[in-house]
Amino acid sequence: MEIYQVIREPHITEKAGLTNKTGEEIVFKVSPSANKIEIRQAVESLLKAKVEDVRTLNVKGKRRRVGKSTGKRPSWKKAYVRLVPGENIDYFDGIY
Repeated sequence: MEIYQVIREPHITEKAGLTNKTGEEIVFKVSPSANKIEIRQAVESLLKAKVEDVRTLNVKGKRRRVGKSTGKRPSWKKAYVRLVPGENIDYFDGIY
């Protein structure tokens, strides 16, 4: 997979901001078929930062109702990427 297919976007929420307080852990939405090795290689080549650890989890889509009809939001995959101590990504400094 290409690096732009592996990492879809940064996951910017309040909880993700709390994990990034020290600037060493960043949360991304990634492709559901991507594994930890592909995520590590994509972050290191795209953001030029050394990665210490990658943790992933699958987020199941929630069921939603609008009137009588029901639907389901799509499932997706989240990756917590911990950088080597001393590494920092400047792009995220202004967001959090």
